[in-house]
Amino acid sequence: MSQSAIDTEHLSRQTGGDLALERELLGLFAQQCVRHLRTIHSAEDPAARRDAAHTLKGAARAIGAWQVAEAADLVEQQLALPPCAKLENRMDALALAAAEARAVIARLDLAA
Repeated sequence: MSQSAIDTEHLSRQTGGDLALERELLGLFAQQCVRHLRTIHSAEDPAARRDAAHTLKGAARAIGAWQVAEAADLVEQQLALPPCAKLENRMDALALAAAEARAVIARLDLAA
């Protein structure tokens, strides 16, 4: 994927260029990825799974993790429908996008 998993220009605009705030938001987002993906994959309550996908989508949009936001949106939409094979594929795509974003966050943190 040629586009970075985190749109750092968007993030900088969101934080007014405050690097400490950017690092804090990125760290929080990385934690949210883990927590919400766990809920999406394992919660028995369909509403809890949709809520987790929706929350992750919003958090991703806030920091410029566009691939995560798009994948979370597709998962959220699919969770509103009867279960089918598409859901597993979309959940896999979301997990991959989140892993890529977390890898970028880790590299940015190491570079700081």
